[in-house]
Amino acid sequence: MSDPTDQTRTAPVPGHRLGRMLRLGGMTTGIMGDMVAGGLRQMAQGQRPHLPGLLLTPATARRVTRDLGQMRGAAMKLGQMLSMDTGLVLPPEMTAIMAALRAEAPHMPPKQLQSVLNAAWGSGWYGRFKRFDLRPFAAASIGQVHRAQTHDGRDLAIKVQYPGVRASIDSDIDNLATLLRVPGLIPRDTDLGPILREAKAQLHQEADYIAEARHLSAFRRLLTGSEAFRLPALHSDLSTPEVLAMTYIDSQPIDTLTDAPQDLRDHVAQKLIDLTLQELFAFGLMQTDPNLANYRFDPATGQIVLLDFGAAMEIDPSLTSDFRNLLNAALDQDGARTRAAMLRIGYFSPATAPRHQDLIMDMFETAMAPLRQSTPYDFGTSDMVKTLRDMGLAMGSERELTHVPPPATLFLHRKIGGIYLLASKLRARVALRPLLERYR
Repeated sequence: MSDPTDQTRTAPVPGHRLGRMLRLGGMTTGIMGDMVAGGLRQMAQGQRPHLPGLLLTPATARRVTRDLGQMRGAAMKLGQMLSMDTGLVLPPEMTAIMAALRAEAPHMPPKQLQSVLNAAWGSGWYGRFKRFDLRPFAAASIGQVHRAQTHDGRDLAIKVQYPGVRASIDSDIDNLATLLRVPGLIPRDTDLGPILREAKAQLHQEADYIAEARHLSAFRRLLTGSEAFRLPALHSDLSTPEVLAMTYIDSQPIDTLTDAPQDLRDHVAQKLIDLTLQELFAFGLMQTDPNLANYRFDPATGQIVLLDFGAAMEIDPSLTSDFRNLLNAALDQDGARTRAAMLRIGYFSPATAPRHQDLIMDMFETAMAPLRQSTPYDFGTSDMVKTLRDMGLAMGSERELTHVPPPATLFLHRKIGGIYLLASKLRARVALRPLLERYR
């Protein structure tokens, strides 16, 4: 076993719902108190308080990062999810604060880890292993991952869920949502209910390691025989709703390929883009968390290693059909059909002002331009991300624009945006239209 006295970057996870509610409530109350004090200071100086600006302060960012980082769980995960927002849901002030939660979380102290595993496996679990590293090699919002070896020679990655996470998902999100409803942050009539409900549902699923085990097995079946991808195997004898045991795959972070030969970077990006299209148009099942840590590379085999299927989303066939219709209309540059398809999907509603519909159409057309060209698109030199971000933020500042796309569409775009950013990081060159034509 590894040294259990190593306390580097450890912090106990509040395991009881009341303790988590008090800490989250205290964080929210403290932030709002700071905002009120800041607003009074501005008024005393003859200035009109700007509430979103009052929210984005170094002290607030430190408080959110510290408190949610120590709590981990649903609140931290929701913060990570919202930090990838395009500006349609959150203003840049809140998005910037939530972006601080993307860093790796501190891990549980060894005694707390042992308590969790005692509950999952029984107090004699040590005897099942030849080696078990108490210090995790990865720690995130919902769980942390340990390397272990069994007496029968299996080399494993053991994902252990933080205590209290599943039971506190709804209350964590409700408490964090209080910040989103601070007057002046979002339009008063914006209905955040659907996305918060969907976030709760997805996080309940993500915190269910039995469900993740099913998704891992499903993706292994769907990618059987793939030369491009490699996935860990499930070890069900050691898996429970709070512990997930998988084959350990020796690999390197995907972003270590940034200095690899151009053809390898192009190949990796092209395969990940095509996988996203397969998930949408063929599999009906999508892994919606595009965190870089979920993609690794095995230099020995040249394969892309896929990890973490907790955030998998089943895609309704009707939504797949709607997106296929949108793809066909957009590739054909048929504006009327494109607008009709976007209306069906829910990018805007019949009640959305024509000017706002046009703004959303302009964003979509901007994003489609590289997808229509048959020659390789250079992700490394493109300013597309900045252009779309600026357009999204400008549209998000329209206080009368209150429409929020359906949650499934937002999560799908989160995946697409994450893969785009990965391709940009790799400075890949990929011909996109030939990939899209396969799914028309």
